[in-house]
Amino acid sequence: MKDLFYELADHAFGQLAGGEVLLANFSGEATDFVRLNHAQVRQPMSVRQGELSLALIEGRRRNQASFGLTGVAAADREQTDRVLRELRRELASLPEDPYLLYCTDAARSERIERGALPNAEQAIDDVVREAAGTDLVGILASGPMMRGFASSLGARHWHQVEAFLFDWSLYHSGDKAVKCAWSGSQWDRAELSRRIDAARGQLAHLAQPARNIAPGEYRAYLSPAALDELLWMLNWGGVSAKAQQTKQSCIQRLVEGQASFAPQVQLTEDTARGLAPAFDEVGFTKPAQVPLVRDGRHAGSLVSPRTGAEYGLAANGAGEDESMRAVALAGGTLAEEEALAALDTGIYIGNLHYLNFSDRASGRVTGMTRFATFWVEGGRIAAPLAVMRWDDSLYRLLGTELEALTDAPHWILNSGTYGQRSVETSRVPGALLRRMTFTL
Repeated sequence: MKDLFYELADHAFGQLAGGEVLLANFSGEATDFVRLNHAQVRQPMSVRQGELSLALIEGRRRNQASFGLTGVAAADREQTDRVLRELRRELASLPEDPYLLYCTDAARSERIERGALPNAEQAIDDVVREAAGTDLVGILASGPMMRGFASSLGARHWHQVEAFLFDWSLYHSGDKAVKCAWSGSQWDRAELSRRIDAARGQLAHLAQPARNIAPGEYRAYLSPAALDELLWMLNWGGVSAKAQQTKQSCIQRLVEGQASFAPQVQLTEDTARGLAPAFDEVGFTKPAQVPLVRDGRHAGSLVSPRTGAEYGLAANGAGEDESMRAVALAGGTLAEEEALAALDTGIYIGNLHYLNFSDRASGRVTGMTRFATFWVEGGRIAAPLAVMRWDDSLYRLLGTELEALTDAPHWILNSGTYGQRSVETSRVPGALLRRMTFTL
């Protein structure tokens, strides 16, 4: 796909006239998908797709369009010609953009990382064998994901990484299930076996009657998957320089020094260890890491070129939405295998869902517990817990009530497949909380 992308980009660049500048972006994948139910294959399929986005610029005017590629060079060249003609026809009628900014350097980079991914037959065989006797339902997606950028000014960037995601649940009955996910670039049947066995252990507890507890504040442990959901809420405009400049960030009090998180909170956009490309859609390259919170205090923001131009800030390769693509929360000192013992008596939360802000300005988030959530007594699971609603502040959950973080952050690949597989990743530990507020 790299050769096709560069061929189409060069073809388009050859048709420019006068002071026109053209930016070309590519996204694509070659993915094998397998859907499973009752630990048996229900739907195998493969997706091979690529999309080309062209942005035509003249002066301070810009026009952009995207279209799918067939993979047949002649047909894709014809489509490129049609789109370029349409962009040029419309460009003169568009208003000037006072904050238009794009990279004018002829920078070049290439990142190609190959993994040890299973073929479809091997993956199916491994999963079916390890999950035998369970009602496992889920999806396995595996294969390379590609991103590219080229400009008529000479820049070329290519990004190709290989990864798999196995997102599954072991279903018990009714609304009782254990939700799990495993992702990486190295398929390991022993690790698959370990994870499915761990889920079996939790599934056995779901056979007991669910316990109901009264609303109130309880000691709690958030698994890495649950904490990851909370961090993506913080990522929703929280670390955006634009949101912070307009006082709309959900962590505005942290930004302005009016509040802080716990000293152990170290939050970074860690592009170097993620799957997202190290360049943005207008050709600027990204730093390997961007510190956002250090020792519980605001340390930086994600700044897109437009925001940089508008507010006089140094851009750091952020996309237009200025959100993290590679979340990294540093681990702490609590051994993960000792989390239940450290919790002692309280709530173990395996997953959270339906999250939303109940008060964005004060960083308050609400949501529901999900799947394997248990009542723990004396460091042992006593019973599954009925679904509960919670409502609490980021300044408590990541601040005053944060007792400890586990020592081994989990690597989590975003399971989104809307249009194409996501390259967003997280490295997130579990979190032991002194108190968490449950409202229903």
